[in-house]
Amino acid sequence: MTLNPQHIRFLSVSELSELLQKRDISAEELLNATYKNIENIDKKIEGFNSLTKELAYSMAKKVDQKLKNKEKLPPLAGIPVAIKDNMCIKNFLTTCSSRILENFLAPYTSTVVQKLLDQMMLPAGKTNLDEFAMGSSTENSAFKKTRNPWDLNKVPGGSSGGSAACVASGEIPVSLGSDTGGSIRLPASFCGVVGLKPTYGLVSRFGLVAFASSLDQIGPMARNVKDTSMMLQALAGYDKNDSTSIKTDIPDYNQALKVDLKGFKIGVISELMGAGIQPEIKEAISNALKVFENNGAEIEEVSMPHNKYAIACYYIIAPAEASANLARYDGVKYGYRKTDTHDIMEMYLNTRKEGFGDEVKRRIMIGTYTLSSGYYDAYYKKAQQVRALIKQDFDKAFEKYDLVVGPVSPSTAFDIGSRVDDPLTMYLTDIATVTANLAGIPGLSMPCGVDQNNLPIGIQLLGPVLNESRILQAAYTLEQTSSFKLDYQKLSHLYS
Repeated sequence: MTLNPQHIRFLSVSELSELLQKRDISAEELLNATYKNIENIDKKIEGFNSLTKELAYSMAKKVDQKLKNKEKLPPLAGIPVAIKDNMCIKNFLTTCSSRILENFLAPYTSTVVQKLLDQMMLPAGKTNLDEFAMGSSTENSAFKKTRNPWDLNKVPGGSSGGSAACVASGEIPVSLGSDTGGSIRLPASFCGVVGLKPTYGLVSRFGLVAFASSLDQIGPMARNVKDTSMMLQALAGYDKNDSTSIKTDIPDYNQALKVDLKGFKIGVISELMGAGIQPEIKEAISNALKVFENNGAEIEEVSMPHNKYAIACYYIIAPAEASANLARYDGVKYGYRKTDTHDIMEMYLNTRKEGFGDEVKRRIMIGTYTLSSGYYDAYYKKAQQVRALIKQDFDKAFEKYDLVVGPVSPSTAFDIGSRVDDPLTMYLTDIATVTANLAGIPGLSMPCGVDQNNLPIGIQLLGPVLNESRILQAAYTLEQTSSFKLDYQKLSHLYS
């Protein structure tokens, strides 16, 4: 059977799974159509760094054999998935969109990818990101600039811009991103998809190339809440290979997908709804709050007094951890090496000079400075103390509220090139998202409106540690009962 690639572009995981189970299509046919979509769309989006066809087709054959034998399959079997290019897949490129790892073949497979392979998903390829996940626009990639499917002159957000853009454009149904300060939620908001950053430690980081180890967390991106929930179910769980992994019972997240918020108390973060927020974003969030209220939730304002220090706190802690993590890229063990040098020190210096981009160098320098003798107490130690206060703000709020909500970003997607030479303005893009990483709590972004240019607007739902179920319930209620629906079919023109 020849499957029309455009027919499957915007189908959900559940719809694709049903077609597979009924044997209306085979996994190999679905994969063929997926690669045809990538071939036709990605030349405009530039969301993929590389394709992992050999692995995907070998898994598709296994799925089809089980379907032929009428064996029971895992819920996600046969579904194509994209992997952010900072997660290892054995014997495939893992570049982190950096010259220094341009030809690096991973020696092992990350736990999250292995979990998806255990589910018999089809890893189709590796997606573009800001180099080493450092950025908010995916403009810091050494290889390409991913574009926003809703307006090719706009950024997709970062650092998981490739993962978000390829899901929104219909190249792939679901993807994996990583979130250090909003790198799942921001591109999800800009590209109009659902993006979930789980509780720190709920999903293994083993095989994720580290940026800031106390902040990084892997999570799913999809076009609807149910697909997001199904992906989280596959990803969550303890991993002995990750020393930060939490030993906890994993609930059935799909059980949380019900339309009912009776008894829910939701706090609206007042500091994120004031001056500097695009008026259309405030309006879209207000409309979403009315939907919550109509479904039984009680809505109140809540203050997070230490939120104003969050950006400064984050941009001390994250670069400090990055400077330590990126010290390993020295041209000796793996990755790029500058060869025409006179001694080892010159080789170190020139390897890092040529291998790293400007933003990575900037953060290494900031981090090394804040960790240096005489400045550690003044900067890094003080930032960790402020981090504790930010966490206390959330702890206090969650004594009263089931969830707190606010915008994902002060603005919708901005023009490519408009902020890349202004690091401080770019850093402020993360003002609403970094607090969740500093506190280690789960957060979700989902579409709740569009601005006057039809660019998506995201609302952010934040919950207590290990309470992803509450977030998913609220998100599902909003998705199912809101009059607003993002029409992905408007992106059909991207197919050529």
